[in-house]
Amino acid sequence: MSNASIRLEEAKLMLSAAEAKAATFGIAYNIAIVDVGGHLVAFVRQDDALIGSIELAINKAVTARIFDKTTAYLATLAQPGQPLYGIHQTNRGSVVIFGGGIPIVRDNRIIGAVGASAGSVEQDIAVAEAAITAIAAPA
Repeated sequence: MSNASIRLEEAKLMLSAAEAKAATFGIAYNIAIVDVGGHLVAFVRQDDALIGSIELAINKAVTARIFDKTTAYLATLAQPGQPLYGIHQTNRGSVVIFGGGIPIVRDNRIIGAVGASAGSVEQDIAVAEAAITAIAAPA
């Protein structure tokens, strides 16, 4: 079995962990997992989650994968006067430059990404981090 991309079984574990974290905030979330190619592997829209956050969650995951950076980090580089100012207008306008998208890394290789959307930026990051932690290798 190849470790080159996130597997559905792992993506389901990630969604479960992310949903549990979202529950601690009392917010219905949209959570997306994409593979190494940036294609959707798994997605959940919790009951009553914001419709507008569906594409945001997916696009956060894709953005994190295609640039191999967290969307929170890209946000700092995309401010006026910074080196990536205007990046959000690339890729047919689907690049998301605020927190909640995180690459998934295994053996120092990116194998996919997660995106979460519905709460504050800090909450979105925490939900995405919970997903990452679900499949982290033990230390």
